[in-house]
Amino acid sequence: MAKAENFSIVGQRVVRVEGYDKVTGEARYVGDIVLPGLLAGRILRSPYPHARILKIDTSKAEKLRGVKAVVMAEDTIKRPWGAFFADQYPLSVGKARYVGEEVAAVAAVDHDTAEDALQLIDVEWEELPAVFDAEEAMQEGAPLIHEDKPRNVAMTIDVERGNVQRAFHESDIVVEDTFESVPQWHCAIETIGSVAEYAANGKYTIYMNTQTLFNARYRIAAALGVRETDVRIIQTAVGGGFGGKSCDDNNAIVAAILARKARKPVKIINTREEEFLAGPRPRVNMKIWVKMGFKKDGWIRAKHIRVIADNGAYSGKAPAITAVASLRHDTCYKYSDVKTQAYLVYTNKIPTGAFRGFGNPSAEWAVEQTIDKAAHELGIDPLDVARMNAADPGYVSPHGNRVTSCELKQCVDIAEKLMDWKKKRAEKKPNTGLGIACTVHVSGKRHFGDYDGGSATIKINEDGKALIISGEGEVGQGAGTAMCQIAAEELGIPLEDVEISQADTDLTTFCLGAFGSRVTYIGGNAVKDAASKVKQQVFETAAELLEANPDDLISRDGRIFVRGAENKSVTVADVARARLFRRGGAPIVASGSFDADSVLQDATRYGNESGAYNFGCQAAEVEVDRETGQVKVLKYVAASDCGTVVNPIGAEGQVEGSVAQGIGYALLEGLKMEDGRPVNPNFSDYRIPAMRDMPPLSHAFAHSYEPTGPFGAKGLGELGMDPTAAVISNAIFDAVGVRIKTLPITPEKVLRALREKEKQ
Repeated sequence: MAKAENFSIVGQRVVRVEGYDKVTGEARYVGDIVLPGLLAGRILRSPYPHARILKIDTSKAEKLRGVKAVVMAEDTIKRPWGAFFADQYPLSVGKARYVGEEVAAVAAVDHDTAEDALQLIDVEWEELPAVFDAEEAMQEGAPLIHEDKPRNVAMTIDVERGNVQRAFHESDIVVEDTFESVPQWHCAIETIGSVAEYAANGKYTIYMNTQTLFNARYRIAAALGVRETDVRIIQTAVGGGFGGKSCDDNNAIVAAILARKARKPVKIINTREEEFLAGPRPRVNMKIWVKMGFKKDGWIRAKHIRVIADNGAYSGKAPAITAVASLRHDTCYKYSDVKTQAYLVYTNKIPTGAFRGFGNPSAEWAVEQTIDKAAHELGIDPLDVARMNAADPGYVSPHGNRVTSCELKQCVDIAEKLMDWKKKRAEKKPNTGLGIACTVHVSGKRHFGDYDGGSATIKINEDGKALIISGEGEVGQGAGTAMCQIAAEELGIPLEDVEISQADTDLTTFCLGAFGSRVTYIGGNAVKDAASKVKQQVFETAAELLEANPDDLISRDGRIFVRGAENKSVTVADVARARLFRRGGAPIVASGSFDADSVLQDATRYGNESGAYNFGCQAAEVEVDRETGQVKVLKYVAASDCGTVVNPIGAEGQVEGSVAQGIGYALLEGLKMEDGRPVNPNFSDYRIPAMRDMPPLSHAFAHSYEPTGPFGAKGLGELGMDPTAAVISNAIFDAVGVRIKTLPITPEKVLRALREKEKQ
């Protein structure tokens, strides 16, 4: 791979560009938005997992003093919408399919009045049979959740590459097992919220804490039955997203419907309980059967995977997530014979959707444990099996993913060193064990139309400062800072001389937003392209002022120098004023774009889905208490291949946050359900990792350079939580010889497995 250069701003530890606003309280979150005449919106939700709506009487609510609007399905165009399948409505039409589904809504002068009005809405229900298990939902005779979906199957995948049966026959051992994951909630400190305003000209303006502005605009416009340009989305500061604030829910749409009827702006912010009931769609829970063949030296020969994914009542992004879980992992290791079967199934539960990792954590929970199981059966160090099979630059997966940069083997080496793996294995203590797992992720994915690109505009102001105009948006991951660093590096100006705009669909360029670890890679490339064009304009005018050839100029620290005669220079501000304030003058401004070298996968799910792939390896040391089943993570290490690290502080924070969420997924989290009703929808009963749950964590970044990325960078944000649950489970097996196959790994499960092992 190309050698990473030494940069002046890219790769430096810099302060986040929005940091001061956040720590001083000046950042404006959706809860801070106040407009003249603002009303409080509240939503009436279904108390039943499956029930027909016979009648809704809103007359009492409408008469309550202070109520300005009450809406139900009759106040909408009754058009279904969705990210991939149009199967959900803003407000229930005909029947509700899960506890928490939106049935009606009110807007009132204050929150308490709106809440009182909800109690006055009378709904006559007819309860229907419900189904809560995906396998049961597929059986003949199961209650149909959507009448047009036989056996409740929303989508199937059935592909084979190579000859799997022959490959299994040629294998020295064949290992198979079944693993189950659970829904995991994003648990962002800030809940989903929106403020919607409706103008007399028919235009909606919606302030949202969304991470995908233009996708949100498209979906909201579709649900409301208006043109996309009749909807303006303005991104507020976002208090964490993790995939959950990508407009798969109805919050903003209902606020817009209320605003239109009330003719006043309406704010709806989820309560914490609503966030669990019907807010960000939780991680898709899956049951995964894996069968893999190995040669006796540890080479992977073949893989067969069968996935049953729980869609919940509506689809959201679960179709794409199921595909990722079924296919993506085959880009991590080198083998050619693979068979994939997957079923996405409707149930009467909250719809599932995008969460950091987007299907990878569920798949690696199963696949990486199967690989570990084979390593133990073969008597080979699992770390050596990972290194032996790891992908290399130039690898093309069975599904057509083309790998350019890849330092997975280096990541394995780093994890080995950070963990002191060989020594710990040689000096193994009772009830302690080591586990390892690897992962692959994308830097963007082409699945929203035949486009996986980004765009940006940069203008140089008269004082020499640059403004990036971009619709990618900042959702807390530090993307705005990374893009400012990329622009500053390309332009040769100080970082403090670069600003980035608020994301706004009316005022910024079209961007797909934050998903698929894409913003630094794709948004950064667009910014670099715009900056390169701006620099060309700067050099053209500077050449006139310096009486030099533009090709002989260099920029550094906000000044333009003649190469070899650096005592002769002008500032960028001098150039900006000179170019503008003259006859026929013009501002310095340019737009840039980037579309990744990827393709839409064909009907057989074949095709290079991303422009670049990032890789990682993690390892853990755990101690298991045989008397209580308690698992203590003694040490955790992570090694990541994300190309050039643009902002080390931000990158380190991404890894630490990812591992924390991965530990929660592995050991703590899971919403308990009874007849489709969540019984722990709060932070008192739904446990997420706290400081005391975090082990000593060491992490490092591979020396890597992605030739298609901005200054060699590629994605990172999701990579760090993908393999964590498998790592910990593998370490538990190494410690006490029991393998936990359902998440989360609770002390009760470990103790039960130990007791069963003793009986055997």
